[in-house]
Amino acid sequence: MKKRAGILAALLVLAGTALPAAAQDKAITIFAATSMKNALDEIDAAFTARTGIKVTASYAASSTLAKQIEQGAPADMFISADTAWMDYAAAKRSINESSRMNLLGNSLVLIAPKDSKIDNVAIAPGFDLARLAGDGRIASGDVKSVPSGKYARAALEKLGAWQAAEPKFAMADNVRAALTLVARNEAALGIVYSTDARIEPGVKIVGTFPADSHPAIIYPVAATATAKPQALDYLAFLRSTAAKHIFERHGFRFLVSPIS
Repeated sequence: MKKRAGILAALLVLAGTALPAAAQDKAITIFAATSMKNALDEIDAAFTARTGIKVTASYAASSTLAKQIEQGAPADMFISADTAWMDYAAAKRSINESSRMNLLGNSLVLIAPKDSKIDNVAIAPGFDLARLAGDGRIASGDVKSVPSGKYARAALEKLGAWQAAEPKFAMADNVRAALTLVARNEAALGIVYSTDARIEPGVKIVGTFPADSHPAIIYPVAATATAKPQALDYLAFLRSTAAKHIFERHGFRFLVSPIS
């Protein structure tokens, strides 16, 4: 499995095969972007049910996870919410590059508390986010490091809304923290992924950012440089039809062809 051919072969033979008992006793640890929690918890349970391999997941901002892996954190798999932090991990030789693939896509939305009077916002060039927020704050992930925040800033800069809106930004450590600020009415508006907005009853989507207003939202995945062999079985399961159905039910776009 040290060569690309071996990795691809492992991916292609997963479908429903039984693993040796010794392999089933070994747990793996997944480091994944916070926005993946609900879908990935379900994926992990399905994987364990099929293989007997226990999965422990650690969720945080992709920036935080990439640096933890670089510093030697015991992760077997890294799933980032953008390609930049996976590139960072690759540059630090923290991942097995031959195992890397772009797994999922997402979209960026504007949210407000569920009882807000703000609704049906047309997000386009000239869009005045600062005026829309009034005296309230605008929640997002940190625009310098957290992928959701970086996407938000890129979109607002392209739409000509960033300069006026920047002073009103309340930047959180990850996208779920930004979501919580809006759900608790501690921010008048927020910019998060559509998948996050779907799972929080305390918010509503009031607008969707045009796909061409920011870099494509891509979730790459790779085994780490120190991954256990079972990580390749997990990687293959992420490409299965079963995983595809789960991810799509949670609102993600599946970017690869299922292999089983």
